[in-house]
Amino acid sequence: MDQILKNTVFNAKENIIIKKSTCRNCHGGCGVLLHIEDEKIIKIEGDPEHPMNKGALCPMGASALEQIYNPKRLKYPMRRVGERGEGKWERITWDEAYDEIVSKIKETQAEFGDESIWVGTGTGRHHFAYVSRFANAIGTPNWCEPGTAQCFRPRVHGSVLTMGQLPVCVYTNEEMPELIMFWGHNPLYSSPDGEMGFGVKEALARKPKTIVVDPRETMLARKADIWLQLRPGTDDALALAMLNVIIEEDLYDHDFVDEWTHGFDELAERVKKYTPEWAAPITWCKADQIREAARLYATVKPSMLEWGCAIEHTPACFQTVRALLCLPSITGNIDHPGSWAFGMTPIPPFPQLFDKMPQEQQKKRLGYENFKVLSGELAQLPSAHIPTLFEAIRSGNPYPVRAGLIFGNNALSTYGEVELVYETLKSLDYLMVAELYMTPTAELADLILPVSTWAEVDTVVATPFYAQNVISVQQKTIQYGECIQDEVIMTEICRRLGVEHCTEDPEEVFDYLLSDQLGMKFHELKEKGWVQPEFKYHKYKENGFKTPTGKIELYSTLLEGEGIDPLPYFEEPPESPYSTPELAKEYPFILITGARIPMFFQSEFRQMPTLRKGRPEPECELHPDTAESLGVKAGDWVSIETERGRCRQKVKIFKGIDPNVIHAQHGWWFPEEDSPDHGNWRSNANTLTSMQPPYCSAMGTYQLRALLCKVIPVAESEEPWRPDFPESFEPNVGDIQEWDR
Repeated sequence: MDQILKNTVFNAKENIIIKKSTCRNCHGGCGVLLHIEDEKIIKIEGDPEHPMNKGALCPMGASALEQIYNPKRLKYPMRRVGERGEGKWERITWDEAYDEIVSKIKETQAEFGDESIWVGTGTGRHHFAYVSRFANAIGTPNWCEPGTAQCFRPRVHGSVLTMGQLPVCVYTNEEMPELIMFWGHNPLYSSPDGEMGFGVKEALARKPKTIVVDPRETMLARKADIWLQLRPGTDDALALAMLNVIIEEDLYDHDFVDEWTHGFDELAERVKKYTPEWAAPITWCKADQIREAARLYATVKPSMLEWGCAIEHTPACFQTVRALLCLPSITGNIDHPGSWAFGMTPIPPFPQLFDKMPQEQQKKRLGYENFKVLSGELAQLPSAHIPTLFEAIRSGNPYPVRAGLIFGNNALSTYGEVELVYETLKSLDYLMVAELYMTPTAELADLILPVSTWAEVDTVVATPFYAQNVISVQQKTIQYGECIQDEVIMTEICRRLGVEHCTEDPEEVFDYLLSDQLGMKFHELKEKGWVQPEFKYHKYKENGFKTPTGKIELYSTLLEGEGIDPLPYFEEPPESPYSTPELAKEYPFILITGARIPMFFQSEFRQMPTLRKGRPEPECELHPDTAESLGVKAGDWVSIETERGRCRQKVKIFKGIDPNVIHAQHGWWFPEEDSPDHGNWRSNANTLTSMQPPYCSAMGTYQLRALLCKVIPVAESEEPWRPDFPESFEPNVGDIQEWDR
């Protein structure tokens, strides 16, 4: 007979314990049931009671056992014994590892100041918020993550400045939208940030109208009522033209606009010139089609806007975000059933300790003066500007940054302009990497720490991000090798450094998060598995919006105060057929990269057999006419090349892409290869991308999308491209002036 033990089911007959937890193979939050026998997980299945996924799992979640017990996982700390990048290591104890890290931090801070330490991380897993907390605790303002300026954070910062909070699509309630507009976003593949593709599927089953904005004919685009196949990098022009139609044709919600928005008249005046006829030659979308989409969006209610990171890959990203925020705002699709909604936020903001760092030290954050929304006074989550930070590492300008501590980021595969990233990492005096696997980035470290998978950690998961409609538990169920949870590692480093903050057990932080409104402790969440607060709409009617005017600021008073244009505008990508026509003669195609592959998450999981079987090799999409003109067919290898570098991928013939556009897969490296670079240069799309100015004036975003490229057939036997690196990466720190500490 089965015995119910709180959130644990014990099957006496089979001697199996089943525990509730949350899958984090991506940064979503699907509820799972972990079947444990003899202290080993033998099965993972979706939790049918969990409101986010209702028992379903994506391919990554279904294959999670191959991640947890992967033979390629790091199992113990290792110190470099050869040259950096040579691939020679020795096993050491955790005490030796901690002593070395603490010693290096103290030495570097003593010589160059607290700000000379760089703390890096990757996309949001369980330890994401702890990274900035740790950086603040040890005194450095220079922490970063690739997405702070290039993925998700521009939408967060733009929403906070415009509305006071990030709006989300809520699919856990009964009422669904009558229309969904998918803009640069394919949630059926990506299921991002806790906004599960499962919920989108449920909404689509009710046959809403759909509009898809995407250069590629995705499955959503094929079934859409309207598909706008825009030129990559021109999302801002399209959004402004739709605003023009809605306002000029008087399709906006007068009551909501009059009572709850600020700056409508100024917005109306701004978009007068952005007609569909103006936008058509820029976006490659027909003027009539733009009008049709705008009318459909404005007249069918309630509607949701599903937007993705595709809009955040050019320097125009922030004003694109601002333009898109205006669309639901002027049509009144805000915080009511079936529309964009604001979460209940039943847990307080994570204690990231920004308030504990003196203002003078905050001002040393690289990017503070130039990029106010990313790094400075308007930042919702202040982080360093990566190109400025990397320049400081290489040159010492404006001050030296000499030691790097990376928690869970394969920088050599995921940052833009990877050749520059390599030079940056090699220029550091000291690099520590905490990782699951020996990645190309880890191979450049001086010290490697083995960390825990999601099945081996205790933490709180709040999804969707910034809405927190469901609070779930992750709980440690097994111990693998000598692996330790990232938060525990950071806490121990802080204790040994003797700093004032970030020294309490992580569970105390989780208790704080849960006790404020939910009145719970972490051990109680373990017992429940998850909690879902009652959801309420129209919250703004009680207290207004969390902006200076108490309204949605179509005209941003905060941006105006910092000298940033308070209204959205159009900006042509700095590298394009129109802004750089001479370059386009040599590189005639427009490159897009970054679309999610359902088997992988960014650069992860290529060492998992089941997932790799689904996508064994990197592929690039070419229109049939393009392939014919190049003399290539499906399965041929081609070299995709830009001014910065080249990468090799296999041809996939795809009718759903413009003949002038090439789509290359990102995140590729080859864990099965024993060489220290693990094939990082062969098929890595970030050999093609740029980290150079101009940058977004608010967020510091650089151009990752809509770059110019050419495609050349290659034989599989040809040697792959590898950049010519200088013999020495010593930074030029001797010529800089002493930073005023």
